[in-house]
Amino acid sequence: MKESTNTKWLDKMAFETEINGHKIIIDATQAVGGENRGPQPKPFMLSALGGCTAMDVVSILGKMRVMDDVEIFNVNVTGELTEEHPKHFISMHVRYEFTPKNGKELPLDKLQKAVSLSEERYCGVSEAYRKAMTLSSEIVIL
Repeated sequence: MKESTNTKWLDKMAFETEINGHKIIIDATQAVGGENRGPQPKPFMLSALGGCTAMDVVSILGKMRVMDDVEIFNVNVTGELTEEHPKHFISMHVRYEFTPKNGKELPLDKLQKAVSLSEERYCGVSEAYRKAMTLSSEIVIL
C-alpha cells in the first residue's frame, strides 16, 4: 500500500499541499520570507501523532463501551526540537485528556489499556517516530 501527497509552490514560501483530497496552505513566518498564510510543516508531525493515536483510542474505548461516558476527549502533543540545523524533533509527549459525562467515573485501567494498545500496536505514526525520537505520554482525567 502506498500513500502520497502533492505539494505545489504558490509564491514566496507558501505551498498548497493536498492530502487525501483536502487542500492545506503551508507557509513560513515573515522572519524567514513567508507571509504566515498557513501552518509551518513541522507541527504537522505533532498533529499526525495526535490524530493517529486519538482515532485508535476512540475506536478501542468505543469497543470497551467507555466512550459513552466521555464528554470531552483531547490529545495534546508537544515536541522538543534541536537547536542546531537541521532542526528536528528529539522527543514528543502525548497528553490524553478525558472529561467524563455527568460526573461519571472513567475506568483508568481501560483508558490505560486503550492508550497502550494504540502506542504499542496500532498507531503507525508512533511506530515510525519511536525509531527516531523519545516518545512519552500521560493520561489525565479532568
